[in-house]
Amino acid sequence: MSTAILIGQPAPGSTLEGDLRSLGFDVRIATDAAGVGSLLDVIPADERVAVVDARFVGHVHALRLGLTDPRFDASAVPGAVSVRPPARPELALAVRRAAEGMARGGAVAAGPVADTVAAALEDDGVAVHRPELGSLVATVPADPQAGNEARQAVAAVDEEAIRLRSAVKSRDGFFTTFCISPYSRYIARWCARRGLTPNQVTTASLLTALIAAGCAATGTRGGFVAAGVLLLFSFVLDCTDGQLARYSLQYSTLGAWLDATFDRAKEYAYYAGLALGAARGGDDVWALALGAMVLQTCRHVVDFSFNEANHDATANTSPTAALSDKLDSVGWTVWLRRMIVLPIGERWAMIAVLTAVTTPRITFYVLLIGCAMAATYTTAGRVLRSLTRKAQRTDRAAQALADLADSGPLAQASARALKSAARLLPPPVYAFAGGVAVVTVSALTEFGGPWPVIAALVYCVTSGIAVSRPLKAALDWLVPPFFRVAEYGTILVLAANSGVNGALPAAFGLVAAVAYHHYDTVYRIRGDAGAPPHWLVRAIGGHEGRVLVVTVVAALLNNTDFTVALTALAVAVALVVLVESIRFWVTAHGRGAPAVHDEGEPA
Repeated sequence: MSTAILIGQPAPGSTLEGDLRSLGFDVRIATDAAGVGSLLDVIPADERVAVVDARFVGHVHALRLGLTDPRFDASAVPGAVSVRPPARPELALAVRRAAEGMARGGAVAAGPVADTVAAALEDDGVAVHRPELGSLVATVPADPQAGNEARQAVAAVDEEAIRLRSAVKSRDGFFTTFCISPYSRYIARWCARRGLTPNQVTTASLLTALIAAGCAATGTRGGFVAAGVLLLFSFVLDCTDGQLARYSLQYSTLGAWLDATFDRAKEYAYYAGLALGAARGGDDVWALALGAMVLQTCRHVVDFSFNEANHDATANTSPTAALSDKLDSVGWTVWLRRMIVLPIGERWAMIAVLTAVTTPRITFYVLLIGCAMAATYTTAGRVLRSLTRKAQRTDRAAQALADLADSGPLAQASARALKSAARLLPPPVYAFAGGVAVVTVSALTEFGGPWPVIAALVYCVTSGIAVSRPLKAALDWLVPPFFRVAEYGTILVLAANSGVNGALPAAFGLVAAVAYHHYDTVYRIRGDAGAPPHWLVRAIGGHEGRVLVVTVVAALLNNTDFTVALTALAVAVALVVLVESIRFWVTAHGRGAPAVHDEGEPA
């Protein structure tokens, strides 16, 4: 429930009170700032409160942007201010000071009380969000003539067109911008008018993608065509849920997590469906499906690590970044560069078309080549930026990289014992050398031999040295991606070398479970919720512990039992991380954690 306090009586014919009620506010009237303070004392502390000048003239959507956005503890537009429960004490103090100022200055304050309160909140250190209104009107007229001019300005603007336009992300890919958003925004409005929530649309997108995966698993041409069509429709819904959230400002902590998590679940489930469909036709492409998932996940880890290492860095300048910004000022280069990285829209469109007209093997070949080229382009650019950038990275960035590393007890013990060795070589060198050793040895030696176990022990030592000191150097953001490649790659090559049916699907399940844990870590950090608890990382062994377990199991068990062990490990990891993750996000949503929303299109 939310309450809006109107200061004064609205002018005859004003729709302000009705507009506020349409936005979900219970409206109360106060004569002045002192009256606002008295009402605040009786309004429950767990409610959002808005303070609005009764003389306000403007668009309803301007009020919606300024008063209802759940991502901010305080927000304001001219003539109106709103706070969530965490900022209620500061609001009471600001209102009290405004009332005292009115008492000293006479019966009328110098300006609108709501604006005075918003300024007082900022003086007290509260971050007050002031949305960009563009051509939307929000004002408190000083006299009748100004009021008439403001109402004419309101009538001259197509508010709904602006609302629809702002529902679309500002930085979508080419395919999404020109092939999906022109009509998906109207689907979002249709959903809003029928009371549907973004989470419901997100769930519908997931179900559609799972049905598409099931169609692909039939292995028939009709099934592949249906799968491609349904995958595209799933993406339309995937765009719609975010546009619905922006259109109606229905952001939430749980919704952001579901949107990000379901995107990965949809894509990787579709890979599995393609592999099952190919198997029905006598073609085993599980290694390609697992390789595609590994490559795509590692691309995301590169993105996450680089962004976390640099988003709050100081003195953050780079000639490479300056050149990139210059290229973005030229229209055609913007779209070309967005397409080169093969974002989700382009990638899913490519997968859908190839599924419908070719075979799963060809689909995976093209996908792997495209993602490899995109990964090379983005990673090379970020390495170049890091080498040319003069930046001082913060303790928070170093902690984020340490959390993304996902180090378990063995790496932590190695870090404590061999901390002095970290001075010899940069951390990425240790991470890279250990990862190359374990993947190469596992790939080139006979399955069941002891050498992968020895290489895994070396990897435990080098991975510990890599994180023994704060990761603040220019290229230290490469440490988590190197760890991901090492772990996923080791599981892939050992399953492939086992040579038995079922090993690669079991490995696919294990990597999917571990990747979910790594994505969940990213989403918690992005939401300022901290990394997963230490007990969870210890319970699933950390990346180095899992690598050692898989190599030991491969050495001790025969090929068939190795498949069973991989399956059991996948189920165990999935159960532990899913239960804890769901508990965390549902609890965070229930306690009213600030809503988050990602405006970028994931790669």
